[in-house]
Amino acid sequence: MELPGNQMDFVKFSCSICLDLLKDPVTIPCGHSYCMNCIKDYWDGEDQRRIHSCPQCRQTSKLRPVLVKNIMLAELVEDLKKTELQAAPADHCYAGPEDVTCDVCTGRKMKAVKSCLVCLVSYCENHIQHHYEVPALKKHKLFNPSKKLQENICSHHDEVMKILLNEFETASAAAERSEKQKELQVSRQQIQQRIQDQEKDLKLLQQEVEAINVSADKAVEDSEKIFTELIHLIQKRSSDVKQQIRSQQETEVSRVKDLQEKLEQEITELKRKDAELEQLSNTEDHNQFLHNYPSLSALSESTHSSSINIRPLRYFEDVTAAVSELRDKLQDILRDTWTNISLTITEVEVLLSEPEPRTRAEFLKYSQEITLDPNTAHLHLLLSKDRKVTFMKKAQSYPDHPERFTFYDQVLSVQSLTGRCYWEVEFRCEALYVAVAFKDISRDGTSDECMFGFNDKSWVLRCYTKGYTFLHNRVKAPVSGPVSSRVGVYLDHRAGILSFYSVSRTMTLLHRVQTTFTQPLHAGVRLFDEGDSAEFKIPK
Repeated sequence: MELPGNQMDFVKFSCSICLDLLKDPVTIPCGHSYCMNCIKDYWDGEDQRRIHSCPQCRQTSKLRPVLVKNIMLAELVEDLKKTELQAAPADHCYAGPEDVTCDVCTGRKMKAVKSCLVCLVSYCENHIQHHYEVPALKKHKLFNPSKKLQENICSHHDEVMKILLNEFETASAAAERSEKQKELQVSRQQIQQRIQDQEKDLKLLQQEVEAINVSADKAVEDSEKIFTELIHLIQKRSSDVKQQIRSQQETEVSRVKDLQEKLEQEITELKRKDAELEQLSNTEDHNQFLHNYPSLSALSESTHSSSINIRPLRYFEDVTAAVSELRDKLQDILRDTWTNISLTITEVEVLLSEPEPRTRAEFLKYSQEITLDPNTAHLHLLLSKDRKVTFMKKAQSYPDHPERFTFYDQVLSVQSLTGRCYWEVEFRCEALYVAVAFKDISRDGTSDECMFGFNDKSWVLRCYTKGYTFLHNRVKAPVSGPVSSRVGVYLDHRAGILSFYSVSRTMTLLHRVQTTFTQPLHAGVRLFDEGDSAEFKIPK
């Protein structure tokens, strides 16, 4: 194929990123072609957004396309180079009095098309080609030809003067501005998302205040009615209860309002920050943008959790029940139960639960040592060091006990788990059940009521060599995540949260349960084959 040697052909076979003839051309799925290194560098900058787009048509792809050199296009570019060199008029290529000459040419000098900031040499079209083809030379900084290339070298430091760098500084500033602009947009999105989250939290807090007031008012009203029936016996106690409720109400409302004020202040600051970033985003001066960006882009940590979970507590209703009991038992309750009433009031915790742990260090704050209860272990399960269990072919000589699992190869912990706790189970087997269960789960017989996961008294992560499933009350749920020989379990009993994690170098959430636990829980495991083992580790 014969190519005409004109400028239009150079445009057709030029990379729209570097604006030079294609080098190692590749064609991406949308049909546009680029230098392999140019499009790689461009996509490297987009990797953090996990979207890869065409610089020309903006067609996007979530998966990064595999780049393969376009052999035919590469041959066409090479033919074009040869044709242009052969067809170029001699007078057009040779340097005139006003032109920068090529430092490499011998005899009659050709026009220089580029000067190299690293080599400190100017090159014509022929001699510059090595800088496009040789990997080591590709990293050199090329710019428009300069007659005063050598004059701009500092005689003391042997370095190129800053005047030569002006062109690069401008280009570099524009490129860096482009990258920082992307970061700025991400920062703004984070701020706007935080504003939305905190406005939602503010609304929840207002609802919390209303719920506290309604509950407290009703408790006061009910208490007054009950104490009226016992005027002579408990008049003094009635006054005390009313005072305590109001005091606790004031304390809890004050705590909520303090957090409200902090949220309002943070929202105001975030909006101010967003406005500053918007103004900076519209700045046309690259250097001013880069000068101001570091001080404006830093985003302070939030003073509280990004999400607020209001616990469905009953607030002061327990006080009413306690006072009713007082009314029924008269003098005995005044003597024996008064302390209980007082504690019930003061233990009302209205405000928010702490945020769930996110990092391993945060989980380790709730580390729980788990020891296994030999009275619950099936006869084919051997316990060692109180934390390790192994499936044995031979039955163990455990004494009879009403809490022992008689058919299923299961065991429960000694510990009764409430509050917040975290533990890990490391296992060597092809299948394992990592479970939590109420103490009153059935033990004797082959009924499903005795098997972890097949009743409403137990929750199970079933671990296999190829993956996981979750099971509760016979209902299965698919679970996706990296397979690991160690599983972490996080329990927030009061909030009704149970989470399972795959633990390796990092922690990956596998499954999360949100429910209401009506009893303390016990950790447990189930094994299936001879030689299988599992050990409850103390997380460190």
